[in-house]
Amino acid sequence: QVQLVESGGGSVEVGGSLRLSCTASADANSGCVGWFRQAPEKTREGVAAINRFRNTNYADSVKGRFTISWDKAESTLYLQMDSLKPEDTAMYYCAATECIGAMIAGLRSSGYKYWGQGTRVTVSS
Repeated sequence: QVQLVESGGGSVEVGGSLRLSCTASADANSGCVGWFRQAPEKTREGVAAINRFRNTNYADSVKGRFTISWDKAESTLYLQMDSLKPEDTAMYYCAATECIGAMIAGLRSSGYKYWGQGTRVTVSS
């Protein structure tokens, strides 16, 4: 059982930055981990994901603005979010799953087995 705990959410103005953190139990290090978000009345969507070889995958809507990174020594996943927009407002979730070999970490929520409780991000104009 992988345990995930997010932190770092908050309120920020348009154009600002936030860094989300997700502390994972050590057994997440051999799989894929990712960030997802869900805005009110919208379906959950993948934001960014990374596999154990640190190959990354980003949603088009965040490419060039968000950066995912994984500190395996600390078992902590990060999401650096820059140039934030109002449409980035959502609950952000950390997720983990098993991955085979060097497969690219996917952005479908159905592909992830373990989930954190989420941290809220609000971007105001």
